Amino acid sequence: MTRYEPRIDTASIRALDMHTHVEADHHGHFSLDQELMDASAAYFRGDHPRTPTVDDLAAYYRERDMAAVIFTVDASTGLDHPPLSSEEIAERATEHADVLIPFGSVDPRKGEAAVKQARRLVEDYGVRGFKFHPGLQAFSPAAPEHSPLWATLQELDVVALFHTGQTGIGAGLPGGRGIRLRHSDPLLLDDVAADFPDLQIVMAHPAVPWVDVQISIATHKANVHIDLSGWSPKYFPPQLVKQLNGPLRHKVLFGSDFPLITPDRWFADLDKLEIKDEVRPLLFRDNALRLLGL
Repeated sequence: MTRYEPRIDTASIRALDMHTHVEADHHGHFSLDQELMDASAAYFRGDHPRTPTVDDLAAYYRERDMAAVIFTVDASTGLDHPPLSSEEIAERATEHADVLIPFGSVDPRKGEAAVKQARRLVEDYGVRGFKFHPGLQAFSPAAPEHSPLWATLQELDVVALFHTGQTGIGAGLPGGRGIRLRHSDPLLLDDVAADFPDLQIVMAHPAVPWVDVQISIATHKANVHIDLSGWSPKYFPPQLVKQLNGPLRHKVLFGSDFPLITPDRWFADLDKLEIKDEVRPLLFRDNALRLLGL
């Protein structure tokens, strides 16, 4: 086993995408079952391949002179679906350390087993953060039983990235396939940020319908950031655009949510907004490099 160490030429990349999904492994296993995969594809209306592997992501971002954070979501309890292996993702990322940064994922509902796996993923495999999707994983980030996991991530000095707001996974299905949006209310992360002030937290996506709450938390908590993935910039709420141009300029991060949204589309739509010239390098690259210690 080779432990991941980044080899990214930070001076040459034009952007760092903080939010991309590994959707298939090299054994043909997918991260979601077919019903959820089809529903999310219909929601995002994409016409590009929906199930990239680690190698696919490396080729895609290398071609664009970008780096990317990659991950899966371990929702084995919440969805009763076997996850992709975060260990395998990290190992394969070592072959593409010039362009990829692996995050791990653990199922918080597995308690001490999740804590042990998180420690192993950092210490043995070199992952730089963790992705959580409270809706898919069916847990509340503020619940006391998950505090040992957040304490461990704080100790290990890695990033915790949480899905916030509405999700396209399960959208349009009866009962949304049982996925509860309330678990992705960013206000739940205010408790985590307050209790673990040295844990760097990223709220993923404009957190519709809680964007004002999200802005408030990012303004109030020094250890909380926002990635702007999952929505075309043309749909960004105006108050969020105002904040990223001003008070939150050092706390916003480019993310696409690829393969659900391509970075090509994201940048093309961002060009239609009035984004200050001095904010663009912060948003596209510099804030993420600082957050990830690169």
